[in-house]
Amino acid sequence: MLDRRCALSYIGAGAFLIGCRHPIPPLVPLPLAPASWDSAVAWTRSLVPAHRTLIRFRWKYRDADKNYAGRAAVRIAPPDSLRIDYAGPFNWGAGAAVVVGDSTLWADPEKNFRSLVPAVRMLWAGLGIVRPPAPGAAVFGLGLGGGGGGGGADHAQGADSNVRIWRFVQGDDTLDYRLASGSARVLEAEWRAQGKVFARSRAELDVRAMPGSARIDFPEGRARFEFTVGAVDTAAVFDSTTWRRRH
Repeated sequence: MLDRRCALSYIGAGAFLIGCRHPIPPLVPLPLAPASWDSAVAWTRSLVPAHRTLIRFRWKYRDADKNYAGRAAVRIAPPDSLRIDYAGPFNWGAGAAVVVGDSTLWADPEKNFRSLVPAVRMLWAGLGIVRPPAPGAAVFGLGLGGGGGGGGADHAQGADSNVRIWRFVQGDDTLDYRLASGSARVLEAEWRAQGKVFARSRAELDVRAMPGSARIDFPEGRARFEFTVGAVDTAAVFDSTTWRRRH
C-alpha cells in the first residue's frame, strides 16, 4: 500500500498550475483481463538492474510554494534497495534517504524527502523499475503474449506486441503500468485511489533500460518532480556505510 497520508498532506499544499485543470484521462483506458500474479512478479523482476548501479542526475521540483533545482545520486542495490542523496545549488537543502521495497527506511531530513517524493512506488517507476504486486493484490494485464502474462490477457483484442500493460489493485489503491518497447522505450505509471489520480510518472529509457529522463506529476497538488540523467555507473561499489544515516 502507498503512503496516502504523506501524499494527502503534500497534495493539500498546492495550487500550482501545470497545464489546465481538467479531468485527467486514465493512463490505461482499456478493460483488462485477469492475469497471473506470478507472471506479473516475473515481469517486474525483469526490469531490475542486474548489477549495483549508481545514477547521477539533475532534478527540478515545483509546487505552489517551492521551485527548486539541484543534483542527486541514486545508488540501487538489486533487488529492492536504493539510497538517494540530493542537494540544491551550493549544497543548499542537502538530504538523503534509504528506501527498501515500498517503504522509506529513513530520510534525513524527513520533511524534504517526503515532500519531494510522497509515493515510493512512483519513485521506483521513475527510475525504470516496477515494484511487484503485493501478496493478495488483484492483477490484470493486456498485451502479454509471448510469455509475459496469463489467462485471457494473452488474446486481448487490440493488444500491441510492443506494449505491456499491468494493473495491480489492493484495497483503494490501483497502480497501472504501461511499458512501450518499440523505437522509444517508455515506462509510464499511474497511482489512483478513491477516484482520483494521485500521481503519474513517465520515464524515457535507454537501450540498457536505464532512465535517461523522467518526471512525476501530482495532479491534485499541481506539482512536478523531474530529472535528467547525466551518468550511469553499472560497476559501482557500495560499502556498508551506504545504508547508514548521514549523521
